Amino acid sequence: MPSITREPIHQRLSCLFRQRISQGEWTEGRALPSEAQLCTENGVSRGTVRQALASLRSEGLIAGKRGKPPVVARPVPSQPFATFMSFSEWAHSLERVPGQRTWEIARRTAGVELAAKMRIEPGAPVVQVLRLRLLDGTPIMVERSNFIAEAGDALFDFDTDSGSIFGHLSSLGIELSRGKHVIDAVGADDTDARLLGVPAGSSLLRECRLTYRAGGRILECSDDRYLPRLANFVIENTRESGAALVRVPCPDPLCHPNENNQRKAENND
Repeated sequence: MPSITREPIHQRLSCLFRQRISQGEWTEGRALPSEAQLCTENGVSRGTVRQALASLRSEGLIAGKRGKPPVVARPVPSQPFATFMSFSEWAHSLERVPGQRTWEIARRTAGVELAAKMRIEPGAPVVQVLRLRLLDGTPIMVERSNFIAEAGDALFDFDTDSGSIFGHLSSLGIELSRGKHVIDAVGADDTDARLLGVPAGSSLLRECRLTYRAGGRILECSDDRYLPRLANFVIENTRESGAALVRVPCPDPLCHPNENNQRKAENND
């Protein structure tokens, strides 16, 4: 008879602890029971409890100082792929207030690398936008967007501090049909550090995106860099319907050729 592989006890215990947090039994800011209590309640060793708690700590679900019982951390907002095309839409879906501060909007010519990504001729005009995005007034992401002239020129008559660029373009009949995304990690450069208030080199969660209109023409190429303690991304699938997510080896043409361990996803509106 083939042996049945069982999930390790500490993994099953961490799943139980996650359920207590998600179901509100352990609420935000509340101290967890002591390790001794958790051992007694679950009939396991102290080492098993510590392994389970370590998993929750690595996921940002609990926090606390050494020597004291951990507390339930404030949940990190997750961005599902259903609202991945619009930061403002995502914020509103969480009943949070989106914000933006525009640092630059300029018309330039595309260099060879950018032109290759956007499938345009080198030297073709593009409109570049640099914005700091906020959630409830807190800086969360640096947004670098490159638009083809057809879409980007419409932004010079739009207050880019007033709301969603995608929403404005859609109101003009410039429909955004599909997005192709690559998610990886990158160190904060000097601009990221200054706008987000973190040391240069700090780890950021990066989303590189190509945005298409119907027919396959690329309208935008972006590089968005999030503070990982304030945002993450969620992909949900079922056994019947797999998510459009694959792991790809580096290099990938959307991001820097020396980055590793990237994830690629495509979503269709």
